[in-house]
Amino acid sequence: MNKRYIKMLSGLAVGAIFGFLYYYYIGCASGSCAITSNPYISTGYGAMMGLVFMWPTKEKDVKTDDGENAQTV
Repeated sequence: MNKRYIKMLSGLAVGAIFGFLYYYYIGCASGSCAITSNPYISTGYGAMMGLVFMWPTKEKDVKTDDGENAQTV
């Protein structure tokens, strides 16, 4: 499996865990909160946020002193 996919899946899993923990410890008791009143929605929202934060970004080319392009890692 590619490192990029492992990074994305780990972000998804960690986000889901934090989403559920947010529901469990902080959640909305009255039921009027759209996200935190339901554990499935809260877990899904956390998973999506974790995925967004771990989504791979495009690498930029950096010009060196001698005029050649060097890729940053």
